[in-house]
Amino acid sequence: MVSETIRSAFVAVPKSLLHDHLDGGLRVATILEISDEIGRLASLPSTDPKALQAWFTAGAESRDLLKYLATFEHTIECMQSAVHLERVAYEAVIDLARDGVVYAEIRYAPELHNMAFAESAEAITAGFRRAERAAMEEGRFISAHLIVCAMRTERRSLEVVEFVVRQRNVDDKIVAFDLAGAETGWPPRLHAEALEVARREHLNVTIHASEPPDLELIADAVTHGAHRIGHGVRLNRDTTKRGDGSLALGRLAQHVLDRQIHLEMAPTCNTQIGAVNSLREHPIGSFLRQGFNVSVNTDNRLMSHVSPSSEMHAVATAFDLSWGEVRQLVVNAIDSGFAPYSIRRNIVDSVVNPAFAALGT
Repeated sequence: MVSETIRSAFVAVPKSLLHDHLDGGLRVATILEISDEIGRLASLPSTDPKALQAWFTAGAESRDLLKYLATFEHTIECMQSAVHLERVAYEAVIDLARDGVVYAEIRYAPELHNMAFAESAEAITAGFRRAERAAMEEGRFISAHLIVCAMRTERRSLEVVEFVVRQRNVDDKIVAFDLAGAETGWPPRLHAEALEVARREHLNVTIHASEPPDLELIADAVTHGAHRIGHGVRLNRDTTKRGDGSLALGRLAQHVLDRQIHLEMAPTCNTQIGAVNSLREHPIGSFLRQGFNVSVNTDNRLMSHVSPSSEMHAVATAFDLSWGEVRQLVVNAIDSGFAPYSIRRNIVDSVVNPAFAALGT
């Protein structure tokens, strides 16, 4: 079984990541440097790196979603030029590669950047490609891809999805469309026209659904064609634990299981915002063992102060996972990824499986 004494092994094993926000993963040092460059250093709550990290994490741990989302004002401020976007994208991917991630999908919302959609996307994917090359030079491998989000509290989702339709033809790093931002009061059906375009144009779609009213948001996301659900932690409201530890499922949970709709779970973040009371109460462990298609994700590495390896280690420890179960979480994500099948299959066969085989799985 996985134990505390082999924490470092979680950095070494290949990992996957499907739910990671670009504006939630900046290095603290980068925030300080760019803020100084753009004359906004005084606007930060602190210029001490440790204190600044603590401030971001306090926002995540407040269990106040609006306070949590407010922390992004400072990261977005550092991402308002193509040069800065390329840097942030590069650093995100190289940091993931150094943490053992071999397949990553990172998302951003072009509406939040004061430039043409194409300019921001091109800067980000250029950063991804530069990081992939740098990782290879360091003897590491990572395949990074971009999910483009529309902000569900705004009225530009049709504009965003039409951009994705066009841009995917010129940039194969762009792999999917998402609805992000505050969810309560902003169900997917408010963006039905954009989601219809996505279905008609055969776009990959993931939709955030992790806030109240619980099952209603998840069901609405499924109804409007989501191939994956962002978080989906509140699906546990449609389950009841039996005496033997297995789950009795309601109709929505059974549908998600039967159709193997992927749940992009981020246990630390889900706990911090109050969706569950503690990591041990998170449904990811029981969902995994019931056969749900789930994965471990970071959501916002800066705010939650996590890495893919620390998050995987925390989940493995909380639920006493075997290495075989850890491998299943990694493969679940890659199998449910939005990059071309041949790329994903090659990563599983040539990178993931040999590494876990060496651990006896």
